[in-house]
Amino acid sequence: MHVLFIGGTGLISTAIARQLLEAGHQVTLFNRGQRENRLPPGAQIIHGDRKDFAAFEATFADKTFDVVVDMVAFHPDDSASAVRAFEGRTAQFIHCSTVCVYSGPVTQIPTGETEPFHSIGKYGQNKIACEELLMREHEKNGFPVTIMRPSHSYGEGGALTRSFGPATGFIHRLRQNQPMIVQGDGNSLWASCHVDDVARGFIGAMGNPKCLGEAYNITGEEWMTWNSYYEQVAEVVGGSFEPVHIPTNVLRETAPDWAGGTHEIFAWPSIFDVSKIKRDTAYAGQTISWQLGVERTVAWLESQGKLNGEEPAEVEKLEREDRLIASWREQIKPMKAHTGEAQSQ
Repeated sequence: MHVLFIGGTGLISTAIARQLLEAGHQVTLFNRGQRENRLPPGAQIIHGDRKDFAAFEATFADKTFDVVVDMVAFHPDDSASAVRAFEGRTAQFIHCSTVCVYSGPVTQIPTGETEPFHSIGKYGQNKIACEELLMREHEKNGFPVTIMRPSHSYGEGGALTRSFGPATGFIHRLRQNQPMIVQGDGNSLWASCHVDDVARGFIGAMGNPKCLGEAYNITGEEWMTWNSYYEQVAEVVGGSFEPVHIPTNVLRETAPDWAGGTHEIFAWPSIFDVSKIKRDTAYAGQTISWQLGVERTVAWLESQGKLNGEEPAEVEKLEREDRLIASWREQIKPMKAHTGEAQSQ
């Protein structure tokens, strides 16, 4: 099987391409060559800019592939160009979408693929437009699209997501037994999936005629609260989790640059039904637990020197969080005092 990746150096695509190479498949990457390629030897590389639509389409005018995987379509114009480039030149076109097409309050938990689109963020809205364009092309012209919707995919090569604040600084806080901010009461539900498991889902759909014209969630099945999420990270890194729970609306007003995701994603239950991809493919579901995945990811981050917390920018972020915590605690003192007085009367 010859698989082309548009992109190919990101977290998910690297995991997919690596597994394909290890299984003896042929892999080609198309990208700008601006990010590190962490793949083992064997992949062919074509450099170019997919945003230069005319040049992009001309690049593939004389090429065919068994599967094309588009990892970097973030606007419907990208998907329209991909249709022009690969119509009649591939047996399957896999579009990497996102569960953000459902973001906000959902009608079903866990959330399945029949959930209506209602993204409240621009990223999700653009992905919806990409999906709708590709599905119209499938219905009208038989374009062989399969849509994959990952959620929080993590692993070696990337950081661990945080619901509020900088992505890796919280690990330093946990190790130093320092308090850390958690949005709301920390009981919103979340699920993470290691990229090796996500990759298995993508590969399970490849070359599978059942998957043409279909969309699939490919997400974690180990549902947890944000409190549990951080508690397990603390256990892995040998620290402790002392949450400072602050309402999401307060966080958005006081630190909007750190709180953007709390509105679109993290304030809502983010757990998804993956029974459809199990039904249609050989994908068996999540095999790497959150705790094991954290151990592997933290080990990689340490090997890259990304967790020492001593760079000036990281120190400033840690100090900023300390100031936010101190300010919140100061603000709620009168409320605590008033409650105490009321209870004593």
